[in-house]
Amino acid sequence: MPKEFEIAREFEVDAGPEQVWEAVTAQTGGYLWPMEPPEPRVGGKGPFGSTVTAWDPPHRYTNRVEDVEGIAEQTANQLDYTIEPRDDGKRAWVRYVHSGIFVDDWDNQYDGAAKHTDFYLHTLREYLTHFAPRPAAFATFDGPEASKAADALETVGRALGVGPGVAAGTRLRVQGPDAFDAVVDFRDPYFIGLRTDRGLTRIFGRNHWGHPVGISLHDFAPDAGIEECETEWQGWLNKVFSRP
Repeated sequence: MPKEFEIAREFEVDAGPEQVWEAVTAQTGGYLWPMEPPEPRVGGKGPFGSTVTAWDPPHRYTNRVEDVEGIAEQTANQLDYTIEPRDDGKRAWVRYVHSGIFVDDWDNQYDGAAKHTDFYLHTLREYLTHFAPRPAAFATFDGPEASKAADALETVGRALGVGPGVAAGTRLRVQGPDAFDAVVDFRDPYFIGLRTDRGLTRIFGRNHWGHPVGISLHDFAPDAGIEECETEWQGWLNKVFSRP
């Protein structure tokens, strides 16, 4: 049965309102995934078939779509950003509201959306604090069917050397396709975030909601060869789930 939902979050970040505005309207590949920038006016075309319903740079941006393409469980979808200056514009306060209508499997859809929101907004703060305004080379991919298992994220975490006992803030040597040094910037039962000097690696435990584990790469190095990295990570992830 269709039912409305709303997920609201507020946070402050060590970046000015203009930087936040640029991130949420243009540099989305730095923390989320690349999407078409909105037309800068009320009534303009927004990403994924949406319409811009509020446009007041750098303070307010809203887009809304009434028929979400490719998602059978959802109809209406709205994203609303309110941005206010703090400390004479050196920092910003942000209120983010995701709302709409889920038409099927409401509890599961809402739980997944709410937990993903917290991780995506954390990644936004990581981008603004450590990498903005650099653009990102972006890649994303999913694990094999076996990565839908209940313990799939923990399997990936152990393979990386980022098991359940590793807390956010830990610096360690990650055992991915190639070993590399990173800070664990996020760790809970659903997601793992890794930050290096050149980028962000995000591991999504979507197995908790019946989907394969996913990985996204945000590489901020000039002329980053993201295709090669994606191939190496995809092969590594497939091997993790092909082991006895």
